[in-house]
Parts: sequence; C-alpha cells; structure tokens
Amino acid sequence: MSLRLSTVILPYRRWHEGGRAAWQRAEELGFHAAYTYDHLAWRSFRDGPWFGALPTLTAAAAATERLRLGTLVTSPNFRHPVPLAKELISLDDISGGRITLGVGAGGTGFDATALCQEPWTPRERADRFAEFVRLLDSLLTEGGPSGVSYEGDFYSAHEARNIPGCVQRPRLPFAVAATGPRGLRLAARHGQAWVTTGDPRLYEDGTPAQSVQALRAQAEKLADACAEIGRDAADMDKILLTGFTPDRGRPLESLDAFVDFAGRHRDVGFTEIVVHWPIPDSDFAADQKVFERIATEAAAQLG
Repeated sequence: MSLRLSTVILPYRRWHEGGRAAWQRAEELGFHAAYTYDHLAWRSFRDGPWFGALPTLTAAAAATERLRLGTLVTSPNFRHPVPLAKELISLDDISGGRITLGVGAGGTGFDATALCQEPWTPRERADRFAEFVRLLDSLLTEGGPSGVSYEGDFYSAHEARNIPGCVQRPRLPFAVAATGPRGLRLAARHGQAWVTTGDPRLYEDGTPAQSVQALRAQAEKLADACAEIGRDAADMDKILLTGFTPDRGRPLESLDAFVDFAGRHRDVGFTEIVVHWPIPDSDFAADQKVFERIATEAAAQLG
C-alpha cells in the first residue's frame, strides 16, 4: 500500500471564524482524510472553546466533496452504541460515504467522569470497549427492519433499527485504536484499520529509534492477532497519529524532517500518517507554510 498523509483538525474554532476554512483547505491541499478528536474537552483546551465532533464532521461533509472524514477517536466514555449508530449512518449519508470511525477505549481524563460516573478500572474499560465495538458493528450491519436486540453487561438495545444503513457496505470502516493484546485482537476482528500513537512510556525519555522499535513490536502483535483468526494483517490500513512519540513536533519543522520521519514509519508498515493542523501557542504549534509544503510535496518524495 502507498503511504497516505492525513490531518486532524481540533474543534476549537467557531465554524464561521476559521473552522470551515481549515476543512476546506485540507481538501485543497490534497490530504487523504481529515479527522477530529471526539472529546467533551481535552487537556490544555479544556478551559477554552471546544465543539462537538459529530456536528463538526457534518458541517465538514457539507463543506467538502472528496476528503475522507472521521473521528480519531470515539470512545465509550460518553457514547452509547445505539444513538451513536444512528448518528453515524446519518453522517455517512450526508457525506456520500466518506466517513471512517476511529474508535478506542478512551482515557482517564475529563471525559471519563463528565457524566458523574466513577472512573473505570483498566479491566472494566477494556470490557466496555469490546462490548461497545461488537454492538456498534451489529447495529451498523444488521439494523434492518427486524432491528437489533442485545443484552450485555454494559450496553443494551431493543429492536434498534438503522434503515437504510450505511452508504458504505457492509458498513462504514472502523479504525480501531489499540496497543494491548485485547485491543489488538478487537482490531483484528472488527477493524478495517488499526490506529496507534506509539508507546506512551517513551514519550518523555525515549528516543525516536526506541519508538520505531516499539511500533514495530505493536505491528507484529497485530499480525499475530490477525493470524489467530485467519486474517492477513496486510489487508488492514495501519495509521500513526503523530505528536505523541519522542519526536513530538520535530517532523513538522521542515519538509526533509517529515520525509525522514514518514519514511522510517512507512518501513515499519504504516500506510497512513496523521499530522495535527497547526495550532499557535500549543503542543501542536507549527509553521503553516511548512505544514502546507509537507502536505503538497512529501508524497512525491516518499514514492
């Protein structure tokens, strides 16, 4: 597979004050996809403007024509599969079949307690994630006239219908974020793509070389999980969301730096690299001109 370049546009700007323009510019620059975070708030942005992911993606779908769109990532922290499935088939319809659902177990930040629930243990989070993905898969593929009924440990559905279903068949693709054994098995079974941000233990004190080695190990474990169910991992897209490896923002400092970074990760087997749209005075600050040059020139150098 050739290496694709995508971006993630955080939903911190009003739509009519730069929000729409960023999504349209992403399409003009030729990005494969533009994603957004699906959080109620996020880290240093918590006390400032922050808009909902699915309404933002709906507006982006109306403002663009070719760009793939998606979440990176949606989690069970404040989502239930039944209403989420209805919103996703609507979004897939409005976009003309351009939606990818990035889905992950979620973290322990603000989203985890915003609905007044106690923070989940790692085991409970993994259990919920597995049930969340399985039920969402069923709702998007089997929600015809008879509907989907389900009684699980964490989620339930009663004759939930999703007619006419997704534009993309049998459903819109899932990009499953995972690094541990259970999550990788879930990605192997339900994902059309796998997403990782690297090994968080290396972010502060690791080296880029150690990070590449850790990512290679993750990819090998994904391949093992696929082999267990008779699937070829080569058929899955492998997505790296950048900004969370020891390299931090250095790959966006110049075109040459990015080509070197992307080439090393392409050699690991990644098929899609996702870079953050520059945000001044944040962890994602970058020179917009350099960023746009990367978007338009890096692919040719990567071959």
